[in-house]
Amino acid sequence: MLHKTLVAFLALALLAPLAPGFAADAPVPPRQKWSFSGPFGVYDQAQLQRGFKVYREVCATCHSLSLVSFRNLGQPGALGYTEAQVRQIASEYQVKDGPNEQGEMFERPGRPADRFPPAPRFPTGTPPDLSVIAKARTYERGFPWFVFDAITQYQEQGVDYMVAYLTGFEDAPPAGVTIPQGLYYNKYFPGFATSMPKPMQLYTNGVTYEDGTPTTPEQYAKDVAAFLMWAAEPHLVARKRIGFQVMVFLVVFAGLLYFTKKRVWSKVKVPA
Repeated sequence: MLHKTLVAFLALALLAPLAPGFAADAPVPPRQKWSFSGPFGVYDQAQLQRGFKVYREVCATCHSLSLVSFRNLGQPGALGYTEAQVRQIASEYQVKDGPNEQGEMFERPGRPADRFPPAPRFPTGTPPDLSVIAKARTYERGFPWFVFDAITQYQEQGVDYMVAYLTGFEDAPPAGVTIPQGLYYNKYFPGFATSMPKPMQLYTNGVTYEDGTPTTPEQYAKDVAAFLMWAAEPHLVARKRIGFQVMVFLVVFAGLLYFTKKRVWSKVKVPA
């Protein structure tokens, strides 16, 4: 039985690289360096604020963030905004409310308890909501990388793909690749044809950073990807901290159990 199991595992390992991957002939998204990666990673608040700025000025034109409330921006481990800053940000949005006494819906300035309003609808379809896009998007790592990922705790496939996607637009497809009318070429997108046009503001220094960070397409992509990672997992830092504390407790508890067992059973004489 053990022999058959080993043979089956080896066959699966050999065939894994031949299985369909991320996309036929598509390059693998480059692995990025993130402050929040690893068991002790934390969010970079300056990067989150830059990413939020990119989202507001570029992405929010088409994409919603419907699962995130304004108050989340000022919570511990978030973007580092004060209550006054959160109220100011919320007031810059118009939120639909009601009905009023006349039974009609109306718009009012946003409050910290409100969620980000939905994005405009388009006749060609509704762009995906970005609330959990950083966890929903990924790519196949293949064998043996997924084995190593379990050891290194690599969980940033989603944001790595997002950076590659945002920087993977090209004006013309390579020879042999046909893009249907109304779609756009992206070398990292499965099938290469995506309905999202090239975000020109990311390619033309369309967003200004006050802290002097370089305004390049790669930097824009990394910053907004980091912000969307926070939106998808706002309690990541607390989760990692609690997980580490639990592991320390289990190690100490296991040690206490071991020495307690030795002390109790050391008095028991085994008959010859």
